[in-house]
Amino acid sequence: MNKENVPMNIEFKSLGEIDKSSIIDLMNNPLVRRQMPLLKGDFDEKDCDNFVASKERLWKEHGYGPWAFVIDDQFAGWGGIQPEDGEADLALVLHPEYWGMGKVLYKEIIRRAFNELGVHSIQVLFPPTRTRIKGLLRLGFKKEKEVQIGNEQFIKYKLDNPNNAV
Repeated sequence: MNKENVPMNIEFKSLGEIDKSSIIDLMNNPLVRRQMPLLKGDFDEKDCDNFVASKERLWKEHGYGPWAFVIDDQFAGWGGIQPEDGEADLALVLHPEYWGMGKVLYKEIIRRAFNELGVHSIQVLFPPTRTRIKGLLRLGFKKEKEVQIGNEQFIKYKLDNPNNAV
């Protein structure tokens, strides 16, 4: 970021365009891992290869998936929407240095999902340890139910596409 902490350039790229070491560093960051209970053990080069391949495959199979976020030529994280149990699931995983950019990135993800991809609704799955949810609720997400994924509990929140309102 520049001197005023305002990003000059935000790009949505393919995860395959990002240096593996940057993805590995992000996925092993303790502050990031604290929010990702399904991420077990060290995230190594083999994990990174599998991760990138699986995310790129989503694009081929479904026409959407997560992007890599590059801010001022620096990898800031990854996210977007991806299929999860028949629904469009929102992921937003940022390096702590870029946590202040979440809302800007979220707005662009939502715009693309609802206006370009025609997604009917988006879900967010938060572990119960994520107790700071007021911002999510202010964005219009509504708590739906608790679900279990990979032996971990999550709370499902859902946001309907306002373009589908009757």
